Amino acid sequence: MTGQDTERRYALYYAPAPTHPLSRAAAAWLGRDPFDPDRPPRTDRSAAEVQLTAEPRRYGFHATLKAPFRLAPGTSREELEAAIQRFVQSRPPCPVGPLQVTRLGRFFALTPCKPAPFLQGFAGQLVSEFDRFRAPMTPDDLQRRLEASLDEEQMTNLVRWGYPYVFDRFRFHMTLTGPVPAEDHEKVERRLKDRFEPLLDEDFHVDGITLFEQARAGANFVATSRLSFRQMQLEGTGNER
Repeated sequence: MTGQDTERRYALYYAPAPTHPLSRAAAAWLGRDPFDPDRPPRTDRSAAEVQLTAEPRRYGFHATLKAPFRLAPGTSREELEAAIQRFVQSRPPCPVGPLQVTRLGRFFALTPCKPAPFLQGFAGQLVSEFDRFRAPMTPDDLQRRLEASLDEEQMTNLVRWGYPYVFDRFRFHMTLTGPVPAEDHEKVERRLKDRFEPLLDEDFHVDGITLFEQARAGANFVATSRLSFRQMQLEGTGNER
């Protein structure tokens, strides 16, 4: 990898197909579509809405399966994508079920309405299988993470896997806001339910893994390929082959 490439990070996310109504609604809410990074950001949003969605907008609408990482020395993006293709071709989609708007601490996200017993094992398998592509955390990244309030298990996960919220600590969620002041919780929750609830009754599945890329620190994450389970083709990102 070149010096510039050492700044690039990759993440394995679940995101519905870019043409799915939920993807379109989330892109409109966040003000950015990670599948269409060249489209100018929306300018018709209030200052409060822009601030409320600033953090999830940078990452794009998604559920984390393997958190952002730099490539390990001796590996390449092409090898990573080929490994994802092999992974999705060897197993069926993972059931999620209908979703709901949920407050998780200070932020809001979409989460499964009912327990999805296969999700945790599925995500754990993906975390461990693709860890060979992950470069060790830099001291700065580790220090930044350690500034958060982590318990002993989360600390162990961070050091071993580069992310605290894996395996037993994994929770499937698709983030819609950054931190919301307590006095605004009810208002924001009502607004999100009005906007998203008509789209959430579907029997959702993790039907593909989307490779997201971040060119450098602070840059937006971009969806570069979406690979479907038990299918050979890439969907909806202009990278069909």
